[in-house]
Amino acid sequence: MPRMIDLIRASAVPSGLMHSAARGGLAVPPQEMIEILVHLATENKVFAQQARMTLAGWDEASAREAAASPSTPKEVLNYLADPQNVRPGLLPLLLENPTVSSESIMTLAVSATREQVEVMLSSARVNAAREILNVLGPNPNLTEAETKAIQEKVPASATATSAGVDEASADDSVISEEGLIAYLSEHAAEIVAEAGKAFQPIGGVHEEVVSAAHTKPIEASAPVTSATSPGPAAAPKRAPLKKWILSAEEQRGSALQKISKLDIKGRIQLAMKGNKEERSLLIRDGTKIVALAVLESPKVTDGEIERFAGQKNVLESVLRAIPMKRRFIKQYPIVRALTSNPRTPIDVSLGLIKHLLMQDLRNLSGNKEVSDTVRKLAMKMFRQKLDVTKKGE
Repeated sequence: MPRMIDLIRASAVPSGLMHSAARGGLAVPPQEMIEILVHLATENKVFAQQARMTLAGWDEASAREAAASPSTPKEVLNYLADPQNVRPGLLPLLLENPTVSSESIMTLAVSATREQVEVMLSSARVNAAREILNVLGPNPNLTEAETKAIQEKVPASATATSAGVDEASADDSVISEEGLIAYLSEHAAEIVAEAGKAFQPIGGVHEEVVSAAHTKPIEASAPVTSATSPGPAAAPKRAPLKKWILSAEEQRGSALQKISKLDIKGRIQLAMKGNKEERSLLIRDGTKIVALAVLESPKVTDGEIERFAGQKNVLESVLRAIPMKRRFIKQYPIVRALTSNPRTPIDVSLGLIKHLLMQDLRNLSGNKEVSDTVRKLAMKMFRQKLDVTKKGE
């Protein structure tokens, strides 16, 4: 015999019974009744308001049992953990329940009240999860001491260097040798571990550029070939003399050939000293320590960083490192690009959403490429800002 929740989902019960269900009056086990109420509260427009009111006043003991049990359906736990629904007495149990998703906890951490912050800081799971601490850290309800404690627990950004490259200006024409040496020294262990890895760009860049590199240069040199000279043999000799008229694709192919010959230290040096074209390739390097070195270049511009922030063919570590740099995170287009990128780690996106303007919040809430958690929080913040705007009129 099917459960009552299954019949309700299939709309196979009369309206009178649905009304009783919304008031919590069905003769079913308490845990199934909670499941029914959550379904009505989230999926049924007619009885949603009544079901939410019933859940808000639900028996504490039964609610605690549901919050603590890993077998409770995920939909129920996510509802109970929602910032609009969470009860103080249930929060400690929800935080330690492995079925409650990290995304739900991070959503709560963004706007947690002072009381909720205290509970979260006492949670073993929260303190062991870097992604949750990343989102909780900027919460304005933390004390200065708590914020400092979180910063000590979360490892420093892998892109920070003792040479202070983070604060370098993009107008600098060259990077100091001290800065390069400091970066190589700080990441010496990683460089040794990755020493044998050749350049392998993410997203199929290699195939695309190599094809252009093998075909375009010859075409570019063909018009200047003498009628009396042996055509096929002349082109390779003249190519080096005509580099200054190479097209963008040819320059890209030339840069790729140059990068492909370098070991990991050579690629790091080029990432920090090279030109825009070389940086655009090296930011896609599958070796993390090379890709992150691009962000250390004093020559990299805000426009480049905005493009990197929106790319899906870069490592997640790059997208996580960008907002760790004060110079970059001050730029609104970079923040917008990161939150709209489905590859951006969810804790990073959740921590940045609060900085978005209303129109971008609205756009993000309808972006089906990003996670449901990001879309829902964007919509919530959009509505909050909209309410504030209306009240101010």
